[in-house]
This record gives sequence, C-alpha cells and structure tokens, in this order.
Amino acid sequence: MPSSEHLSELLDPAGTVLLTIECQQGVVGQDSALPELAKEARSSGVLARVARLVDAAHESGVQVVHAVAERRPDGRGANRNARLFRAAERLPVQQLTGTTAVRVAPPIEVAEEDFVVRRLHGLSPIAGTDVDPLLRNLGCRTLVVTGVSANIGVPNAVFDAVNRGYTVVVPSDAIAGVPAEYTPAMIRNTLALVATITTTDDVLACLKGPRR
Repeated sequence: MPSSEHLSELLDPAGTVLLTIECQQGVVGQDSALPELAKEARSSGVLARVARLVDAAHESGVQVVHAVAERRPDGRGANRNARLFRAAERLPVQQLTGTTAVRVAPPIEVAEEDFVVRRLHGLSPIAGTDVDPLLRNLGCRTLVVTGVSANIGVPNAVFDAVNRGYTVVVPSDAIAGVPAEYTPAMIRNTLALVATITTTDDVLACLKGPRR
C-alpha cells in the first residue's frame, strides 16, 4: 500500500478523475442481466463504496466519469466476435439505449457536472470511447478506477489508461468480479504490477483531508 503522503500527492483534485465502470442498473442493479455479478457487487459492499467515493469526489471537486455499456435495439454496430457478446444477446435483460438498464444504479448519485460516457461496442470503457479525450481536456493525471467487472472491464480500463500515460489508482475494495476469490488474485498478480492499489477509506481520507 502507498504511504498517505504519496497517495495524497497522486490524488490532487486538480489532476484526478474518478471513473465508475458499468455501475448501471442492468449490470449491478436488482434486475441485473448478470445476477451473480450484481449480488457480489452489492453484498460485498462494493457498490456502496463506489457511491461513497463518488460523493466524496463531488464534495472535493474531483471530476467523475461514469462509463456505461449499452447497445442499440437493432444491435447495429455491436460486437459479435467473442462468446461473451453472443451470450449477452440471449440474456433476459438487455442493456438497450434509453432503458432503465443503462441508468447509473443507486446508491450512486450522478451530479450535473459528471460525464456519462456510453459505448456501443467493445470491452473497454476507454479505448474507442470519449473517455480519453475528456480526461486530457480535463487535465487528468491520475485516474481512480472503480466498478465492474474485475474479470474484464476493470483490467481493460487500467491497461488502456496506463498505455495512454495516466497514473492509475485502484481501491481494491471498490471493484468486483466473479467468482469472489478471483478479484483479489487478479489484483495481486496483475493490477498491482501497473496500478497503485489502495482502499476506499484511504482514498476518502485523501479527498476529505486538508491539502498541503
């Protein structure tokens, strides 16, 4: 874990952006297309911790970006080049544009100043979306990555951000995947090699504490 001084330097509000990944009702909500993932995100407290981080970001002036995955009702432009995409087409809950499924899930609050970036293809919240140019225009240097899933979306975001020159901070208790034991193994063996791993409480302490 980084020292509080080092983490505080990384999380300077002027250069920090908080990213939530697929924290949408059709993924982590009560009527999820992926009930196992939704249960893990909610019962573990991950969704509540993401909400706390978002609230603290709003209070401290840290920009928040919500990355949402969706598809058109006609499916045009959506990927079909992997088993995951083909399976998603058969799920009872579809992440269709304009539906409740693609709204950010409670208890996360979306403020007027937040960005909600929607993607219609691929696996990454960053590659091929507006997220990277928005981060650059916002002067982002450190990206705090939260949400789901630790299986696919989170590592995609971390790698893409690092490849684009951002410093990445991952609160390990604010991401979820399935099965539950996979997440700490992935953090320890993969994300820890490229990102600063910390906790929600440590990030909150930096955002709420006095700045030097």
